[in-house]
Amino acid sequence: MKHNRQQSIDFLRGLVMVIMAIDHIRDLMLTSEITQDPTDLSSTTPILFFTRWITHFCAPTFVFLSGISAYLSSRKHHNWIATKRFLITRGLWLIVLEFTIIGFGIWFDLKFRSFLFQVIGSIGMSMILLAFVFKLSPKVLGILSLVLIFGHNALGLVPTFENPVLKFLWALLISPNLFPIGNDQMVMIMYPVLPWFGIMLAGFVIGRLYELEATARKKNLTTLFVFSFISFVVIRAINIYGDPQPWAVQKNLFFTILSFVNTTKYAPSLLFTLMTLSFALGILRLTDGISNAVSRFFSVYGKVPLFYYLIHWYLIHSLTLVMVFMQGFTWESLEFGVFKFGRPATGSGLSLGGVYLVWIGVVLSLYPLCLWYGKYKALHPEKQWLRYL
Repeated sequence: MKHNRQQSIDFLRGLVMVIMAIDHIRDLMLTSEITQDPTDLSSTTPILFFTRWITHFCAPTFVFLSGISAYLSSRKHHNWIATKRFLITRGLWLIVLEFTIIGFGIWFDLKFRSFLFQVIGSIGMSMILLAFVFKLSPKVLGILSLVLIFGHNALGLVPTFENPVLKFLWALLISPNLFPIGNDQMVMIMYPVLPWFGIMLAGFVIGRLYELEATARKKNLTTLFVFSFISFVVIRAINIYGDPQPWAVQKNLFFTILSFVNTTKYAPSLLFTLMTLSFALGILRLTDGISNAVSRFFSVYGKVPLFYYLIHWYLIHSLTLVMVFMQGFTWESLEFGVFKFGRPATGSGLSLGGVYLVWIGVVLSLYPLCLWYGKYKALHPEKQWLRYL
């Protein structure tokens, strides 16, 4: 029963990890990525919009499942001190990874001119915060989660800070921003902690459902899915609160629907969170207790998410350089620097169809490695360091 309950968690985590890869391949390889915003309805195409939009579900789902996993882990060991220590050390480790191994994998810049605080760093900070509140009652944690998720957008009314320290703290906790370091380095905070912490808390609270009998758990997951989805539709339709980017009537009905679902990720708005978590809850409900070839395939990635995440950046970026050289460019043509991936300014890249082919190749090529590492972790529970990778 335990295996069947958690199979859906591994499946969903693996699914979003696989989807995530296409966004990163698009970032690094798509010909028009340097000049075109995929969600700009005045210039995008439906397939390009969808390629970007579908990946919106990855980060919130991954953070949400991190909360569920943190709860299940705490219940498995029944050692509050050890759980607190693990959350803090794991969180610090993720932050270190964000600015070192992951950062280099993203930019391939030996001078480290770009420091990007994104999903892994935000998860790390959220785990550290969770370490200090996880013993509170489920009711208190649930209320705190709802306040952070539903109240975050109201903070947009707060005037901009001029004090550099307050400005940095506001960006770290509430709203994204850029901060130059000297003349040739930059810090970008893309994933401010508090709204993502709210999502992790939601997962931690909902993790209790996985201690229930299957029928009760499915009923609760259905109720949560219906609540989040209807809340998204109603609040979005009212078009007053919940997202800094209101939807608007477009040139036809299809593009109007695209506008309706085009919610804000940086920082995750209330409507972005409701839209994406309703998807996560729905998939968890539909796959609860199911084990088949499809679920087992995606679970291979879902059981080793950080391992997959680290390796996929290095593979994708290496393939990007191979692409550039095969297209006739030389090392001197490559542009490295603040938020530059190394691609020449113009002339390189693949079509969207090419991006999809590379995506399929990357995902399939990582499967045997993830399968091996997942089995290695399972066979060596005594090696505590494996919990950190």
